Amino acid sequence: MQVDLNADMGEGFGPWTMGDDAALLEIVTSANIACGAHAGDPSVMAATMRLAAARGVGIGAHPGFADLQGFGRRRMTLSAEELGNLIAWQLGAAQGIARSVGAEVRHLKLHGALSNMASEDPAIARACYQAALRVDPDIILVVLAATPMQAVAQELGARHANEIFADRAYRDDATLVPRGQPGAVLHDVAEIGPRIERMLRAGAIIAESGRQIPCRIDTICLHGDTPGAVAMAQGLRDHLTGQGIHPRMMAR
Repeated sequence: MQVDLNADMGEGFGPWTMGDDAALLEIVTSANIACGAHAGDPSVMAATMRLAAARGVGIGAHPGFADLQGFGRRRMTLSAEELGNLIAWQLGAAQGIARSVGAEVRHLKLHGALSNMASEDPAIARACYQAALRVDPDIILVVLAATPMQAVAQELGARHANEIFADRAYRDDATLVPRGQPGAVLHDVAEIGPRIERMLRAGAIIAESGRQIPCRIDTICLHGDTPGAVAMAQGLRDHLTGQGIHPRMMAR
């Protein structure tokens, strides 16, 4: 068995840093790099992409709402046209920086509140994904497995990778338990590895209730901004490798 490991990174701004991107890039196989809207700036993007390229890690654009103060985790109401322009702007910026450092953007993954909204509302997912495909028809869309995001990507005939989260709990509809609710974010390294292994072998998301939601699982997200993120990522990789499940960059 093989599976991609991805992490959100490049989320610093100017002299302010978030997470240990260099350490995570030794563990993951794909990197979702903030594009300057919810986090990041051109210099942070360039530095992170250089590191990713040097380590053979796949580079992805990670667009979110233009909300630095809220880190893109506050919901906003935008029209379909505004959503499309938001995505095209950030993907274009990521492509420009990647080319400037001799790399390429392989995938796109929505961030934070925008991702949560797209996982609930197919119209939002469609506006975002159509815009991304107009910029790059070959881009891989990273979608939350078994949600409207996956259905829209399939409807559009897009390359897509189904994602689950290593450190987040699930509701019975395959959406994430909202941050702030008890048990929404998992912190026990010893628990996360066996939990993800069970999902991979079952070919299903296992919700907080125990319900299994069948789906193909292509990539696992490891958050870089949670306490102990590097230890958690290394622990998951070590557990999976030890069980014969090998990390590999998502297929294009």
